[in-house]
Amino acid sequence: MAKYVFVFGGVVSGLGKGIVAASLGRLLKLRGYKVQAQKFDPYLNIDPGTMNPTQHGEVFVTADGAETDLDLGHYERFIDENLTKYCNLTSGKVFWRVLNNEREGKYLGKTVQIIPHVTNEIKDFIKRNVKETNADVMITEIGGTVGDIEGQPFIEAIRQFIIEVGRENCVVIHVCLTPYISGSDEYKSKPVQHSVKELQSMGISPDVVVTRSATDCGQEIRDKISMFCNVARDCVISNTDVECLYEAPIMLHENGLDKAVCRLLGLKEECDISEWTHMLDKVKSRTGELNIAIVGKYVSLHDSYISIVEALQHASYKVGKHLNINWIDSEKITDKNVATKLKGMDGVLVPGGFGSRGIDGMIETAKYARENGVPYFGICLGMQIAVIEYARDVAGLKDACSGEFKEGSKVIDIMPDKLGLNLGGTMRLGAYPCVVKKDTKLHSAYGEDKISERHRHRYEFNNEYRKTLEKAGLVLSGISPDGVIVEAVETEGDGYFVGVQFHPEFTSRPNRPGALFVSFLEAAKEYALKK
Repeated sequence: MAKYVFVFGGVVSGLGKGIVAASLGRLLKLRGYKVQAQKFDPYLNIDPGTMNPTQHGEVFVTADGAETDLDLGHYERFIDENLTKYCNLTSGKVFWRVLNNEREGKYLGKTVQIIPHVTNEIKDFIKRNVKETNADVMITEIGGTVGDIEGQPFIEAIRQFIIEVGRENCVVIHVCLTPYISGSDEYKSKPVQHSVKELQSMGISPDVVVTRSATDCGQEIRDKISMFCNVARDCVISNTDVECLYEAPIMLHENGLDKAVCRLLGLKEECDISEWTHMLDKVKSRTGELNIAIVGKYVSLHDSYISIVEALQHASYKVGKHLNINWIDSEKITDKNVATKLKGMDGVLVPGGFGSRGIDGMIETAKYARENGVPYFGICLGMQIAVIEYARDVAGLKDACSGEFKEGSKVIDIMPDKLGLNLGGTMRLGAYPCVVKKDTKLHSAYGEDKISERHRHRYEFNNEYRKTLEKAGLVLSGISPDGVIVEAVETEGDGYFVGVQFHPEFTSRPNRPGALFVSFLEAAKEYALKK
């Protein structure tokens, strides 16, 4: 029978429940168990696809095309398992299904209520995920904090679920802020006690309490939490800051998290962490530094590009260089200051985005990088920017643009099958194959004739301009198998100027970095040496 772990948060949001869940998943996988993770988000959006990234961070896309919370990216990177549409559930999605069922008469005329109809839908979602994945252990993170009104149906559903599958098959983890008060030079356990009491009032008692603090809060505080929260002494786990994100599993392992969970679930407690520590040795052995600019429109919240940042870090482990990431707001770049803004950069990355804001600055960035030989890597919108810039400044199409922004020579335009559709969930989403042209930088990076990467876009390279741009020297290095969609472009010669329509950051792992990120940093490394 499958085992279940539920991860709640208390006191404040943003404590790193996702990292705790992901770290535990990796530690259980190192024991040989098949692990899956899922996230319950109480907000009413169907999914985060239409949210502004500065509100909620990036939208992570699964291989089967689901737009999900960014925590699923952490799960995939840590556990190294491809997640699915069954791994992210929102209140909006639950209510949508319940109301559709009611309209279709599936409730046989009964009064539709939170209990049992909404809670049953949540429980069925968990069961469906276990059935689809055949997981040994299912880890479920509940977004927000205990006490949030919109999270109550999820807590009630989990309370019922625990009874149905048996308490011995479930572990509840509660991650709480344990604040340090500098005035009295001490950690305080009272916020943890109140948060646990709140969860207990809803019928769920945590088996494990994870205390979140910058440094170890100390055994005395943990003993106090154990006593007043009715949790075993070895089940109060300290979760402290780490220098590198991927040290978190080792830190939590050393503090006893996985051992406590395995004891409670009757799983084997021995764990060989050598594979993970070997990867961390590469992290710590890096020397020197590369300066990489991320030029985007959502730089006010770095989580907007979290998978890109992590993919760059993964590649840096292989290249052996520390990264100094410079965040540059594309709205503040002009033809007059672009040289100053990008001064000292060893590489420039333009990520995805939507809308016309900041586009001119991105185009100036691409032009400067191409003309000055600075390695350029464009992802999704970043590729479209590369095409527009090349069309204007090399192919002579002075009014080249994207149909998303304004009228002119639409070298980028909406995909025909997406014309007139609503915004939510109607993009080209998920993994698609791409045929790679030989003797290109793309082929050199992947070393394969055919690849598969994940997409999230509504606009594409306009084939009406294919011959014009190829004649001007633009290399179309990646094409869909049917020959219709241009997936990747690059320039001829030694300079690194590459753009891809897909999102290679979603498949990068710390122990298996994305091929294009490695080739980009290798080019940046070479450029830095030449400088």
